[in-house]
Formats: sequence, structure tokens, C-alpha cells
Amino acid sequence: MRVVSITPETLIEANSAPSAPRALPTVFETTAGGGGVLRGAGALPEPPVMPEQRPARMSLNPPPDFAPEPYKIGVGDVVLLSVPRNAALAAEFPGLLAAENARQGYTVQDDGAINVPDVGRVRIAGRTIEEAEADLFQRLVEAGIDPTFSLEISEFRSKRVSIGGAVTQPSVVPVTLTPLYLDEALAAAGGLNVEDPDFAAIRLYRDEKLYQIPLNDLFSQSGLRRTRLKDGDAIFVDAAFQLSKAQAYFEQQIRLTELRQSVRGEALRNLSQEIAIRREALEEARANYMAQRELGVDSRDYVYVSGEVKKQTRFALPIGGTASLADALYGEAGGVAQGTGDITQVYVLRAASDPGAFGAVTAWHLDSRNAATLALATRFELRPDDVVFVAEQPVTRWNRTITQILPQVLVSGAGVAAQ
Repeated sequence: MRVVSITPETLIEANSAPSAPRALPTVFETTAGGGGVLRGAGALPEPPVMPEQRPARMSLNPPPDFAPEPYKIGVGDVVLLSVPRNAALAAEFPGLLAAENARQGYTVQDDGAINVPDVGRVRIAGRTIEEAEADLFQRLVEAGIDPTFSLEISEFRSKRVSIGGAVTQPSVVPVTLTPLYLDEALAAAGGLNVEDPDFAAIRLYRDEKLYQIPLNDLFSQSGLRRTRLKDGDAIFVDAAFQLSKAQAYFEQQIRLTELRQSVRGEALRNLSQEIAIRREALEEARANYMAQRELGVDSRDYVYVSGEVKKQTRFALPIGGTASLADALYGEAGGVAQGTGDITQVYVLRAASDPGAFGAVTAWHLDSRNAATLALATRFELRPDDVVFVAEQPVTRWNRTITQILPQVLVSGAGVAAQ
């Protein structure tokens, strides 16, 4: 036997001993649903092929460009009057605005005017923002009110472009201070919803004239996508050629769909039954294994803890992993017995794989007086059939010797006294 002190250097040698932790039976790793195949109905008949008669290619007739004009306020627009937040102005301007709210909205009514308290009706429809501000300025001066204010449009309702046809969401898009272009209007309607772009076009009705932009031209020419729109434009995305099939085609498609659903439902039911059978078999195999463990017939790996410990025991190594010296010593064994155990003489006895080799048994010695050395116990890996042994203290050996000798001395002395 050779004795080797456990140090950070020798710990590497001890842990390098080959070890193959036992694994759980494969029934604990197998799932009931693995390997299932969803069986179908095999090859299904192809739908009939119907020749398509396509129309001629559409012609390009884009709308002419127009000179942009400043936005003019219209009926339905909501304008916002803003004044500085100061008490003096609020006192002069009590009817128009409150001191707590320096912004007030007004809707342009059907006669083109807004009704401003203490000022009266001011007609602003058909005027630009600058022209409307000038009219309001003049009316405020006439009413003797400080004309310090600003005017802006908060909601655009008077000028609109309608979009319909093959779009995701037909809608009405307002025309605002910024230019409105064709691609932006189509995006506001959710985009195109066309089966075949080769035979679809955008039709634009403006000023009693009809214009046409085929989708292929729209996609290939970026300038067409930036066609500027104006108030009153009506856009309709027309799918001139709809991809359609004969009635027999659709009927067969319906029958094929119903058949696929029926076959898939049956396959799912069969697969569920197969999985249930597998699950029951796996549960039974696992239950049998657990019963074998309770009866002690399973082949587990153990480490034996003896000597001066609180409880001498057999420590089972974990399945699929490793355990340390600290696990075995401070687990069920309860640690070194106080008063009798020698913490400087903790050994791990390990036999070599070749019994005839020199030093066939190695005693790995741990002196746990030093806390740093004691920490090595948590890193010392145990191997199957290792023996953890804690020696007794010298005084313990003396006490036990006296305990064994003293009864014999007392008995002998009693015999002599009797004579």
C-alpha cells in the first residue's frame, strides 16, 4: 500500500482514474411519441387542367402631372387657435380661450365659417392658412382683442382620395399639407390584393377622365409609383383577368380536401392509440426497475464509509454523475465523530485495476485541520468500491485499551481478596 497526501497537485492524479458512471435504463430516456409516422391516404388524383384564355396586355395611360397649390381650408376641416399662456391675454380674450387651455379647436361648418366667441363668424373656407390668419387678425383687431395667436389645421377632412377594388382594405385617404402619392395611398389601403399582376391595373378617375396604369408598369417604373394625387381622385384596382377554373375543378378540390382531412383524422387517432400503448409499456418498465431497486437487485455502485464516523454506512454513487469525498463523509455518515475521530487521518482506500501491481492499494490521505485542505474534499472524486476510513485519535485507543483491561484487573483482584 502506498500513502499519498491529498494536495491540489495529487488531486489531479486521483481524479484521473478512469470512471464510467452508471446510467439509467433507456426506458427513462425514451418518449412515447418518438418514431411515430402519420400515415396518409397515399397518392391522390390530380385536379383537371383547364386551359386559360388570357386577354391581351393592358396599355399604359398615366394621368398628367399638375402644378401643386397651397392647401386651402375646406368644410369639415378642424383648425386650432393657439395663444400664449399669460393672464393678461386671457383676461382680454375670455370668450375665445381659457387661461388653462391655450389651444382651442374649431370645425369649419357648411357655410365655410368658424364661430369664434366674442368675435363672431369668420369665413375661412377656400383660403390658405396665411390668408385665414390675416382674416382672423383683422376680426380680432376690430373686436378690440389682442391679436397674438397662431393658426394650424389639426384634422384634414375636406379633401380626400378614395381607393377601392383589389386592395386589402378599401378606404378614403385625406389630402394634407404634404403631397399624397399613389404608393402612399395604396399602402394606406393595406396594399394590393391581386392574384395575377400581369393582368391587373390601377384605374384613376380624375376630372371626368379615366386613366390606367398596369401593375407591371407600376412595379417597373418608379416614377409611376410617385404619381401625385389630388382632391377628388378615385382609384380602383381592377383585376381584369381573374384566375378561375371549371366547376369540376372546384368540386374535385373540395372532395380532395375532405378526403385528406378524413384520412389525417384517422391517422391521428391511430397514432394516439399507438402512443398510449408505448406510454403504458414505458411506465411498466420504469415501475419494474424501481421495484428491483427497492428489492436490492439493481447493480448500483457504492462507496463504503467506516472508522470513526457518526454512522458507518454504504454510500450509493449517483447515476449518471460523480460524488465527492465530502458527499460521502458528510452525507449519511454524518461526518467525523467528535471526541473519537482524528480529523488529521482521513483516508480514501482505492484498489488498482491490476492487483499484482506495485502499490495495488493507494491510501489518499486528507489532513482536514487546514480549512484550505478541507476544501479539497469537495473536489476529490470517488470511484466505485472506494473505502473512506477515519482513524481514531491516540487517546481514544488508550481509553479503549483501558476499558478492555480494567474489567479483567477488577475480576482478578476480587479473586485474590476472596482467598
